[in-house]
Amino acid sequence: MLVGCFCAGVAFGQSAVNFNKTKITGDFISEGVAVADLNKDGKLDIVAGYYWFEAPNWTRHEMAPSRAFKPREEYSESFLNLGMDVNLDGWDDVVIIDFPGKAGFWFENPKNKPGHWKKHIIADSIGIANESPGFIDIDGDGRLDILCGDKAKKQIVWLQAPTKKGGTEWKRNAISKENVPGTEIFSHGIGYGDIDKDGINDVVIREGWFKGTKDNKGGNWVFHPANIGEPCSHMQILDVNGDGKADVVSASAHALGIWFHEQVEKDGKIDFVTHLMSNTTSQTHSSIMADLNGDGKAEYITGKRFLAHNGRDPGDADAPYLLYFEFTPGQKPYWKEHVIDADSGAGLNIVAQDINKDKKIDIVVANKNGVFLFENLGRK
Repeated sequence: MLVGCFCAGVAFGQSAVNFNKTKITGDFISEGVAVADLNKDGKLDIVAGYYWFEAPNWTRHEMAPSRAFKPREEYSESFLNLGMDVNLDGWDDVVIIDFPGKAGFWFENPKNKPGHWKKHIIADSIGIANESPGFIDIDGDGRLDILCGDKAKKQIVWLQAPTKKGGTEWKRNAISKENVPGTEIFSHGIGYGDIDKDGINDVVIREGWFKGTKDNKGGNWVFHPANIGEPCSHMQILDVNGDGKADVVSASAHALGIWFHEQVEKDGKIDFVTHLMSNTTSQTHSSIMADLNGDGKAEYITGKRFLAHNGRDPGDADAPYLLYFEFTPGQKPYWKEHVIDADSGAGLNIVAQDINKDKKIDIVVANKNGVFLFENLGRK
């Protein structure tokens, strides 16, 4: 059943954005979510796990046999999702990151033909490590890649989608040496951006950062240890305070805290000082940057992963907030917190995209609470 409501964007600061909330389903079917035009009707559909919901009425379709899972007893088979034309045949496909350490896979779009979608395993069954893989265009070709750890070799890698029409194989490319931090199955936190301002993006994990080079396939990026906080979700790199240095924003995956890690110099090396931004909610196991208020600057969006460990953690079942932070460089404390909703939360990845083509960024989430669409109505 679809349920719609108006969310006033309850704010702890100014310039809150209003949203219209639609509950696509209350079933727990995925903690990953994606959007794509799967039937080529010009409208963006919503993907959650093995199901897709057809716009504009959000009719449910099944890509492969699946079911609703029990939020207090089970994990889903779908942790992160991505919609993209993998094989370059002109039809959007669906990428699924499974339980940490398992191989990712993608469903090939059958081009409106009936039946289940063909399943392809990604990159020779590499076990995708780190619980917060990033969908990031590493090589600048306009197509999203997967930034993650390799379970077997304990190496930071990126998985490249096929580059030729009809291709089905993803290519594994090494960034780091083998046996480095951030590559355990349940490692938490990884990000991509220019830490040292040399014009080349680096990879950041909570134990430090790998200095990028122009060769992003050589497996030789040097690791620089640094304390960049506690186990977290996707790490975002930006200049929070306006001092010209790249800082890191992260959120606790299973405990309490959303943080700004200020870049400083210590003994001639890059280091970080952690500042608490919020303790509104715990288990903020995903994040994304997007311009929600239309001011040309990206906000930080995150939310509670409701019942992350099936109710076994303190605060697991607290109110599932969805919230965003507006940054104010040069004006302390450098951020304003805005609560969008208190009865949804987020899963392991968040979609921030203009779903209804009104030139405003909307939000889609999926978790143990169900699947939700938040249509951006503009400033309050």
